[in-house]
Amino acid sequence: MTAFSTEGQSDPTVQPVPAAVVEQVDAADVTLSNPKRAVISLGSNLGNRLDTIQGAIDALEDTPGLRVKAVSPVYETEPWGVDPGSQPSYFNAVIIVKTTLPPSSLLERGQAIEEAFDRVREERWGPRTIDVDIVSYADVVSDDPLLTLPHPRARERAFVLAPWHDVDPEAQLPGVGPVADLLAGVGRDGVLPRPDLELRLPE
Repeated sequence: MTAFSTEGQSDPTVQPVPAAVVEQVDAADVTLSNPKRAVISLGSNLGNRLDTIQGAIDALEDTPGLRVKAVSPVYETEPWGVDPGSQPSYFNAVIIVKTTLPPSSLLERGQAIEEAFDRVREERWGPRTIDVDIVSYADVVSDDPLLTLPHPRARERAFVLAPWHDVDPEAQLPGVGPVADLLAGVGRDGVLPRPDLELRLPE
C-alpha cells in the first residue's frame, strides 16, 4: 500500500460558509427547541461514493428535529483494519448538526439511512455503501454498549479528525481534548484531501 501523505499541508479548498447560507440555516433553527450539537462521520467505499454521502447528508437534513449546520471537505482514505489492496478506498467527510433528537433516536436514524443505501453488516471491517457514525453528541460521555459517546475510536482516526478540524478548528472531543491536538498526534498519513470533489450543505 502506498500511503497518502499530507503532513504539514492545509487544505486550500476550505472556505468560510457564505453568510447568506449561514443565515438560511440559522433561520431554520427556529423550528428546533433547545437543540444539541452533534458530529457525524460519513464514509463510503462502494458504488458512487460521493453521491451516496451526499444522499446521506440530504436524508439527515430531511429528518424532523435535525438541521445540518456544516459539511466538511471530502477526503480519500485507505480502508481501516484490512489487508492493503483488499478493498476500494473510502471517501470520508464529517458534518455538524443541531438536533432535538436524543442520541438513541439519532443512532436509529443513522442506521435507517445505512439500510436505505443497502449497507450490509457481514464483517466488522467489510466494505460498505455508507457508514454513518455519531462521533460526539453535545458534551455527553457515556459507555453505553449500544452507543458509546464519544465514538471510542475517533481519537485515533485521521479520517474523522481531519475533516472535523476543517469545519471546526476549535472542536473538542468530549472527555478527551482538542481535535487539533489529537490530529497532530496521529498525523495525516493515509488521508488525502480531494479538492476536486464537493459536498453540498442542504438548503
